[in-house]
Amino acid sequence: MKPLLLIFYVAFLVLCPLLVFSQGFLNGIDDKLLKHIFDASKDIDSWVVALRRDLHTIPEPGFKEHQTAAYIRNVLDFLEVNYTSGLAHGTGILAEVSIPGTSGDAGEVVVVLRADMDALPVLEPSGILFRSNNEGWMHACGHDGHVAMLLGAAALLKHYEQLHLLSPSSSSLSSVLSSPTPRPRMVVRLAFQPAEEGGAGGDVLVQQGAMANAAAAFGIHLMPHLPSGIVGVRDGTIMAGAISFHITVKGRGGHAAMPHTNRDPIVATAHLITALQTLVSRETSPLGSAVLSVTFIHGGDAYNVIPAQVVIGGTIRALSRPQLSHLQRRLTEQTQLVARALGCEAQVDWREDEQPYYPPTVNDPHMARLVAEIASSEAVTALAAEYPTEPLMAGEDFAFFCEAGPCALAFLGIRDEERGVGIAPLHSPLYIMDETMLRQGAALHTAVALAVLHARVPGGLDLTVLDSGASLGVAEKLASFRSSFHRDSLGSCVRTE
Repeated sequence: MKPLLLIFYVAFLVLCPLLVFSQGFLNGIDDKLLKHIFDASKDIDSWVVALRRDLHTIPEPGFKEHQTAAYIRNVLDFLEVNYTSGLAHGTGILAEVSIPGTSGDAGEVVVVLRADMDALPVLEPSGILFRSNNEGWMHACGHDGHVAMLLGAAALLKHYEQLHLLSPSSSSLSSVLSSPTPRPRMVVRLAFQPAEEGGAGGDVLVQQGAMANAAAAFGIHLMPHLPSGIVGVRDGTIMAGAISFHITVKGRGGHAAMPHTNRDPIVATAHLITALQTLVSRETSPLGSAVLSVTFIHGGDAYNVIPAQVVIGGTIRALSRPQLSHLQRRLTEQTQLVARALGCEAQVDWREDEQPYYPPTVNDPHMARLVAEIASSEAVTALAAEYPTEPLMAGEDFAFFCEAGPCALAFLGIRDEERGVGIAPLHSPLYIMDETMLRQGAALHTAVALAVLHARVPGGLDLTVLDSGASLGVAEKLASFRSSFHRDSLGSCVRTE
């Protein structure tokens, strides 16, 4: 009988934290902590907006975000947050706010927060106060805001550490320290990731340890299709898998007046583009989701010459790996058969080296519900949850984080039509975000990280420090950070106050 009781006891110790975590952050974290976090974010409001505007002036291509990485390092140095730089081909950064555990082999509980940092080859219109200084490049997908929010979260987490919310010297942790049960090290890892826009920088950073020992990970994408303050999240797939294709149709060129002596690749390509649409309309379930888009055609440059070849390219997208694999296989088959039927040959290049395959981004159900629970709390008055939100057919390399552990990606709405912001879509030269949402995103990052730690660490966080009414008091320090910077530190990317 005793062995059986021992088995039940061990099973309880193993499963209890998982069951608590699966029920959101109900393990003692109440609205008091959430209210404190979101109230404290008022102290960083103007600061994160200023960071975002600085970052907006220095948009850079994937894996070449050297000014951006230097800016991030300076902020982390100021906040006294430890980090490792030079990752992911040189510009990736992994920072940590961590609290040592007690003696013994207790391991660690790691929560990962992620922001992407690259820009797009978009020409930004003139007339904007903080317009891009790198001509032909623009932060048209909100990654400047993503970085600013994560730096804001770093400031909040660092000061909560100084309030002893996380510190082992706090009262509730003293009892844990005096007990024989070892307490694990608590880590919030901040992943500043390069090359989301096609370079799969997320995959590279994960391979270099971004998700090592991670209990969970969380990311935010600012979205103009949602009203400001709406947090869109869902269980399962939230963004599609995507891969690009490059097709070369080869014929035999010649005089346009004698097509019978040639093999016309333009006619073959025209048939092919039409035929490829049936992969979605006739080979994909009406209840499924897939997109095939041909986005460019290059062929010929004279009015009286049939060219020798035509090149087309585009993307295919689907919400599951099997569906995407099916579309890849059938696109290759159909391309070759259609070209051959019209006397031509065709080759398909999936461009894995230039623009790697992105798998679907699949949210862990427990993490997704946790995010929705925080956003819908009565204590968080500036946010509301849209759960489940509709998935998007765009690709996102946060998917690689999600393949490595429990994750959630959430959309944070930035569209305020009355104020005329967030009207243009992502990747538009007219893209403008609602900057009032930046501090809300920083607070959401912080809340998710602390909720996971509270649920997964024995004894949880010491919430009694919040009863003192102590404020973070970070406003003055952050203001001094802005005025202490000089242009020489980062070239022209920082404007002093």
